[in-house]
Amino acid sequence: MIIDCHGHYTTVPAAHTAWRAAQLSSETAPAYPTISDDEIRESIEGSQLRLMRERGVDLTIFSPRASAMAHHEGDETTSRQWAEACNDLIYRVTRLFPDSFAGVCQLPQSPGVPIANSIGELRRCVEELGFVGCNLNPDPSGGHWNSAPLTDRSWYPFYEAMVELDVPAMVHVSAVTNPNFHATGSAYLNADTTAFMQFLQSDLFKDFPDLRMIIPHGGGAVPYHWGRFRGLADMLDRPPLAESVMRNVFFDTCVYHQPGINLLFEVIDLDNLMFGSEMVGAVRGIDPTTGHYFDDTRRYVEALGLSDEDRARVFEHNARRVYPRLAA
Repeated sequence: MIIDCHGHYTTVPAAHTAWRAAQLSSETAPAYPTISDDEIRESIEGSQLRLMRERGVDLTIFSPRASAMAHHEGDETTSRQWAEACNDLIYRVTRLFPDSFAGVCQLPQSPGVPIANSIGELRRCVEELGFVGCNLNPDPSGGHWNSAPLTDRSWYPFYEAMVELDVPAMVHVSAVTNPNFHATGSAYLNADTTAFMQFLQSDLFKDFPDLRMIIPHGGGAVPYHWGRFRGLADMLDRPPLAESVMRNVFFDTCVYHQPGINLLFEVIDLDNLMFGSEMVGAVRGIDPTTGHYFDDTRRYVEALGLSDEDRARVFEHNARRVYPRLAA
């Protein structure tokens, strides 16, 4: 079985996107539109599900579109309404295609609002909708990084709920208003790298030994600069990364060329890697040097020549370990 740990609903029905625009332009959110099951099927079958079948992916861990979370837009009420609408739509996808999608929730984060206020939506999605995890935005400001580090104790109430519910979080930022950063080209990768460095500097996983965090996009710059991070851990008198971070942190394979995947697997232990593609997502074109889609990441993993056992760990077993609620 092949489980893709990183998928977003980027092809939502037009009425959903139109409602968001109306919500942001009105003092009071309009009534949410009626979206039929057939509209959802059409949005999934011709894109996400078609590509999954063509590329041999059996199950996608599916969440709302990351760039559209836009936690900086509006206020706490705006964000809560939007998160609920997005999560309800993901739930409908999982009900229509139960063998192909497992839900991960968007959180109603908002700048300056305690993350504890997001626990209710996490509980609703896990306990009532059957979701298996959440996306956690370390920078709800939209690229200005006004929040405390992920290792600050202000995040602890949310981590306590994650541990209680036995769900992981994918550390994933959203849209960017800071003109210095391109969203997918720099802001996402910066956030991935920043989160890892925050974990390195802290005792977060001593306080939460069962907490599990996924750093997407192949871990940002981390694998490429692994020696730097190992050296910094030593200089900062921190424990070795294998002891202090990598028991709790996992990377996906959303790296869109073969040399990058080769390096990722050479540097990072296999137990910390999960197959992911982020299709249909950040990079949708065809690589002119290969003739294949950039985000057809299964091809890169297959080209590594892993043993059957190791391939199964990357394609399935690691995801089941990190997302234990998949068993349900």
